[in-house]
Amino acid sequence: MKKSPSVLVIGGGSTGTGIARDLAMRGLDVTLVEKGNLTHGTTGRMHGLLHSGGRYAVSDQPSAKECIEENRVLRRIAGHCVEMTGGLFVQRPEDSDEYFEKKLEGCRECGIPAEVLSAEEAREIEPYLAKDIKRAIKVPDGAVDPFRLCVANAASAVEHGARIETHSEVTDVLVEGGEVVGVEVTHQTGTGPYVHGEPGEVEEIRADYVVNATGAWAGQIGDLAGVDVEVRPSKGVMTIMNTRQVDTVVNRCRPKGDADIIVPHETTCILGTTDEEVEDPEDYPEEGWEVDLMIETLSELVPMLADARTIRSFWGVRPLYEPPGTGTEDPTDITREFFLLDHADRDDLPGMTSIVGGKLTTYRMMAEQISDHVCEKFGVDAECRTADEPLPGSEDFTVLRDYMDDFGLRSPIGRRSAQRLGSRADEVLNSVDPNPVVCECEAVTRAEIQDALDTAGTDLNSVRIQTRASMGNCQGAICCHRMANELAPEYDEKTVRASLDDLYQERWKGERHAMWGTQLSQTALKHMLHAATMNRDEDPAAADADIDFEPIADDRISFEEFQELDIRVGEIVAAEGIDGADKLAKLTVDIGVEERQIVAGIKQLHDLDSLSGSKVVIVANLEKAELFGVESNGMLLAAGDEADILTTHGDAVPGTKVQ
Repeated sequence: MKKSPSVLVIGGGSTGTGIARDLAMRGLDVTLVEKGNLTHGTTGRMHGLLHSGGRYAVSDQPSAKECIEENRVLRRIAGHCVEMTGGLFVQRPEDSDEYFEKKLEGCRECGIPAEVLSAEEAREIEPYLAKDIKRAIKVPDGAVDPFRLCVANAASAVEHGARIETHSEVTDVLVEGGEVVGVEVTHQTGTGPYVHGEPGEVEEIRADYVVNATGAWAGQIGDLAGVDVEVRPSKGVMTIMNTRQVDTVVNRCRPKGDADIIVPHETTCILGTTDEEVEDPEDYPEEGWEVDLMIETLSELVPMLADARTIRSFWGVRPLYEPPGTGTEDPTDITREFFLLDHADRDDLPGMTSIVGGKLTTYRMMAEQISDHVCEKFGVDAECRTADEPLPGSEDFTVLRDYMDDFGLRSPIGRRSAQRLGSRADEVLNSVDPNPVVCECEAVTRAEIQDALDTAGTDLNSVRIQTRASMGNCQGAICCHRMANELAPEYDEKTVRASLDDLYQERWKGERHAMWGTQLSQTALKHMLHAATMNRDEDPAAADADIDFEPIADDRISFEEFQELDIRVGEIVAAEGIDGADKLAKLTVDIGVEERQIVAGIKQLHDLDSLSGSKVVIVANLEKAELFGVESNGMLLAAGDEADILTTHGDAVPGTKVQ
């Protein structure tokens, strides 16, 4: 029997898992490697829009036509991942009539159903639209759950014989005799059926062909193989609101601009976005003004957003690509089309192709084209079936209606569970008895948590992306510890606590950009709940065991020697990280008589943006020093390994001497 060609897919986002599914369904031997969880990269950091193509109907019609075609396919094969909310392109009084007509004509030229609505008709659909809007265009936009979609594609790939390896970072591309023959991966910490290596273990995975589907990271994989993949990563901010202020996708009908879309997603709304080119897809500034821009600008369309509560913000990086020599300066002008880069033809390096550009809505089409390409390389005559065969959970979507009837589920919890699980609802929800609710905000039951743990191992963030537990209004305040409890008694306390810490920190990462108003109170409540019930603030007075304090030095100093120290109260004016230094930050500190520049090792332990205005205590007469090329004129006093910054609790002004 002839052996099937082996293909290694790098990247566990929508495109990578789609390729793995397509190739496995065609009978090829497929392995997929992903350095984090599935959706670790761009797929897990997008606004959840299922494009109708309307956003590109004027500026990029080829992409618009791809979007409407795949929009229809995804509704058919991934019903449990899609909510067809419909979409509106809303014109305000200051927006161009000419552009409105171009948008309408462009939609019709691309085959996108488009209907003009008066202002009154638009507000019948979305009552909270601004009262001074002029009119709107109705299109078939929707919302898609990227996490559920990726997991469903990976599950289908596994059902057809693929091997999925998460937490496995590609650290080298193997090139022998001028040809790519595989990759070297370093396995990271993780558990579950998709994690096979031990942490730190290096493995060579050889394959007949390698597909680079890493999106914004494609250039880094190209570097490992010695070829240039000119991806231009572009960051965009998304801000999540506390409820669904709208039930329809709302777009601003104007030429390119920031803050022009609101996407209803599950129990929330996601505001987006910006478009700013960055050099590194994992290292770029996340700035508060970007969040302010979302709320201020989109409040012009939906005024109630100005007073709504923001629960978190996150940033994603688009994998934009344009052929060399195009010379586009503004990332908003770069096409959203996708490209196959066959490195044999392009760089004289056989054995590898990169796929770049595109968007989540067209992931399946991208996967089909590169799968056709790989099959042609090996003379495999097998047709693509992914446009017709439903993903797991969508095989018979009428099961949702039947399930609700059979089990008498009229509550939001039953309805939400059935919507998430699709045709697997009966199997999963009957697997655990009793089946209490673990996450009230998102109506997630123990059965769903346990089902997700079957593939996640101890990775609670993987459980989160599969079920949406901890992604609701309280951001895990009530359910994080309940999720961790489901790991016991199979795993020991140390493992469970480490998993809880990872989940808790991931939740905090997005919340820290929304620290104002009622959300600040909500976050403070969350912290106190966890500090008071599980000692998460590590208060030594509440610790079970003795604290191993560092011993007090035997050498004593005289009172006169202590008096030589000039210790002052200061106030931080500005704080920023030092380039190239993992731990060091540069502080500007007002000490009354002057401002001092001080270098302190707090970069990884504190949110530097929040330090401005903080009272601190410094040693003012320490000798000057130079650290990483930056002069330090003083020492910030802090306690412990976590650098708990010393402060004052009275009215001492900057410059006050500490006695």
